[in-house]
Formats: sequence, structure tokens, C-alpha cells
Amino acid sequence: MGNPAWTEDELVLACALVAKNSWRMLSAQSPDLHELSELLRALPVHGPELRSLPDFRSVGSVRRKTEDIRTCHPSYPRTPTKGGAPTKRVVSAFLARENEMLQAAQVIATGIASGELIDIPEQPDEADTDGTIAVEGRLLTRWAIYRERDPKLRRRKIAQARKLSQSLQCTVCAFHFERAYGELGKDYIEVHHVLPLHISGPRETRLADLAFLCSNCHRMCHTGHRGASWRTPDDVRAEMAKAAESARRA
Repeated sequence: MGNPAWTEDELVLACALVAKNSWRMLSAQSPDLHELSELLRALPVHGPELRSLPDFRSVGSVRRKTEDIRTCHPSYPRTPTKGGAPTKRVVSAFLARENEMLQAAQVIATGIASGELIDIPEQPDEADTDGTIAVEGRLLTRWAIYRERDPKLRRRKIAQARKLSQSLQCTVCAFHFERAYGELGKDYIEVHHVLPLHISGPRETRLADLAFLCSNCHRMCHTGHRGASWRTPDDVRAEMAKAAESARRA
């Protein structure tokens, strides 16, 4: 059994190290390289059987991947190594929005170090419809969905809305479960974090961070598309407006 392919979560962490090293070659003796190897071995993205392989994310294998990443940089003067499409996609993301990607890597590392991320089970909708993950990574999406499913947080948000005489309807499409389903839909609504974890960081969730969504709009907020695995309600509303305009012109 060989080592598994690199996931984009792992690639984000490896690319962050290369970017911090100014896209230069990392020495096999680099303490940062050894630290990254240990971090990757702790990520909850591969099963125990794979993680127990002797060479699984060893310092040598991690260094080879950082070379794949480094040679994908436009300034590299020779022919790049064969790093694969996911490696090139993550490098492109770093070149386009390095600060945001570095933040994502830091939040993943913080979640592993604190133990919060390790114990979270797989969540529905953490992968996109093609079965691949966007460059923000499956782990941060998993963490966000898990937090959104906290029943206590949802109850507090609903209680706040009741106190302020606000309707429990989708902030994107205005769908109202009780109006559509009667008693069956009473007090039902889903919540979504307005900011992704890689921007907000693993802070305690505030009620102002949450928006009410119907199930369909919530799914669209988390559906991987064009390299993004996170959308705000405003983003989804804009997509709906574009779709409606295209239909009108057709």
C-alpha cells in the first residue's frame, strides 16, 4: 500500500511553509519541515491504516512535495516537477490571495494543536459535488458545518429573533418553513456563519456571526465551485439574481 495522494488541506499547509520561506528550497534539516511533517501526520484526513505507514508524510516525502510546490512558482527558471493539478491549483490560490491562504493554514494548525479539529467527525457537504475539495480545504469546511449544527447556538439565535420580532425566514430567498409546511415547519430554520473560519479564526461564535437560511440556500453556501467552498448569503443572493437575469434574457 502506497502513501495516499495529498489532499488540498495538506497542500495548503505545505504551500504556506514554502511561501513563508520566500519560495526557496527547504533544507532536509529545517526544523519547520520536521514540524510540518509531524502536523501532517496528525491531520484527521486519512484513516489509521494509511497514517501508520512507515513513510507516511515523512520529512523526506514532505520535502519532495515542497519542491513540487516551489517549482510551480512562475519565477522558477527550469521545468517544474510533476506536482499534479491539485498542487498547481493551491499554488495559484496562494499567488492570488496569499494572506488569506496563510490565514487558512494558521487556523488549521491552531485547530490541530488545540485538539478541537481532531475530534470532529466527517460532515455532510464538506466536499463539492465533484467529490473534490476547494482550496480552502475540507477541514475548515468540516469545522464550520459542525459549529453551525450546534443546537444550542441555533436555539439562541432563534430566541434572539423572537425577542426582536424577526421572522424565521431565509435571508437569501425569504422561504419560511412554517408558512410552507404549517405546524411541521414551526420554528425550523438553519443557520450559517457569515464569515468562514479562515477569516474569523476559531473564535467563540457570536449570534451576529450567524444568518438564517433555508436548506437549499445553506447547501449553496457550502457547495464547492470554482475553487471556493464558502459563500456568504449575499454571494448566493447575487448568484440567484444572475441566474434570473440569464433566464429572462433567454
